[in-house]
Amino acid sequence: MRRVAQFLVLAAIAAAGCGQKPTAASDFAAQRQRMVTEQLKARGISDERVLNAMNKVPREEFVPPDSRAGSYEDGPLPIGYGQTISQPYIVAFMTEQLRLKPSDRVLEIGTGSGYQAAILAELMSQVYSIEIVEPLAKNAEATLQRLGYENVHVKIGDGYKGWPEAAPFDAIIVTCAPDRVPQPLVDQLKDGGRMVIPVGDRIAQELYLLEKKNGQLKQSATLPVRFVPMAREASEHK
Repeated sequence: MRRVAQFLVLAAIAAAGCGQKPTAASDFAAQRQRMVTEQLKARGISDERVLNAMNKVPREEFVPPDSRAGSYEDGPLPIGYGQTISQPYIVAFMTEQLRLKPSDRVLEIGTGSGYQAAILAELMSQVYSIEIVEPLAKNAEATLQRLGYENVHVKIGDGYKGWPEAAPFDAIIVTCAPDRVPQPLVDQLKDGGRMVIPVGDRIAQELYLLEKKNGQLKQSATLPVRFVPMAREASEHK
């Protein structure tokens, strides 16, 4: 179903024809395997489905061309417009915290480059992702479609408001930091569902796991993080 391997071969041929020396697909695959072993497993990521997804999705396809050499380094990378693609460990950690099932429907706030959405798409039936920066949303959607991720739906809009027409969701993942948990997202989370969200200001943030049971939220902090803030027009909502 995925056309990733075919695309990488074609990309290598095209680059060679332009006189460039491309990084071989096999090199990226080896780097991806080392990332899984040294950055994820070594730090306690143990869900085999998450590890397999991280080992399959080509992160280099979701970063700018001039950053591809560092695609599998242990850190975030800039993707333009003041945004970043998250550190691989954080992507895996947040995904694992959701305890996803193949039949789940998930809402992602902050599409960015589309990498987190691709990881989620390997694990479940439907992914709904919202990005407020229009060029990023369009680029991410194009990349996801090119790589064959037909179960990801991308929307340009205010993530604070969620995606009410597609709600409720079994899980919600937020990849930008508001100063409080948006109530619309709580309302759109199914009872029994889980949300992973960073909360705080630009300097001090905590990653929280929220579990909704009988209409009430059980909240637990998981680790300190630093995400880009939720866009101003969204975070000003009360």
